[in-house]
Amino acid sequence: MIKRSFLSALLLLVSSLGFTAAQTRPSDAHSAINLGNKSFAQADYESALREYRSVPPSAGESYAQALYNIGVCYYELWRTSEAIDFYRKAIETRNGRYPRASYALGVALENQKRIAEARDAYQQSIIASNGEYAVAHCRLGLLAAAEGDYLAAATSFRKALSHSGAHIPSSHNNLGVVLAHLGRLADARREFEIALRETGGNFEDAAYNLKLCRSLMTAPIATQVAIFRGSEIVEEAGQ
Repeated sequence: MIKRSFLSALLLLVSSLGFTAAQTRPSDAHSAINLGNKSFAQADYESALREYRSVPPSAGESYAQALYNIGVCYYELWRTSEAIDFYRKAIETRNGRYPRASYALGVALENQKRIAEARDAYQQSIIASNGEYAVAHCRLGLLAAAEGDYLAAATSFRKALSHSGAHIPSSHNNLGVVLAHLGRLADARREFEIALRETGGNFEDAAYNLKLCRSLMTAPIATQVAIFRGSEIVEEAGQ
């Protein structure tokens, strides 16, 4: 089965402690989640779902984790509407404070072209994390850029860059793209250079954008701005 590479790169299942290799059946919520994660890693989503569904509501925090993981499984199975339902249940179980689930909800809603709802979900992820969930800022930046609101996009990418993480190179590249659209080519060039430096020069989009930016800086003013390359966001592991 082909994995939905965008989300699978962003959303890692919540691990829990206490799993013993000798166990053949889960005796508690923690081992059920670990057994489910093991099946998920093998792309056996139906088996993973059985384990996650065995976690009862009385398990508290583990129950919220199980609901979230069920949502990820459904997403990988291309059952996006069901994934959305379970992300929302997980968020509700944590009284609205589940940044990763809110982010996942936003991605799933984007897949269904429900952009306004996706934007609200990313905002909720930011609120629930006290502004710390950087990749939600990145997604808001991409949405704003797609709508031609480059000032708002630049603000979102700068907010993302105020937090460390694997998203840094792509955020610099994407900030450079929107700055170029705003006519700030010197600032854009600097962002592309940083993106390349952060990746040791191994960032094709940033390299392309830097070359294009330099050529435009020496071209006649009347030259039409060519298409720059935005890049997807990479999220680090964790809850």
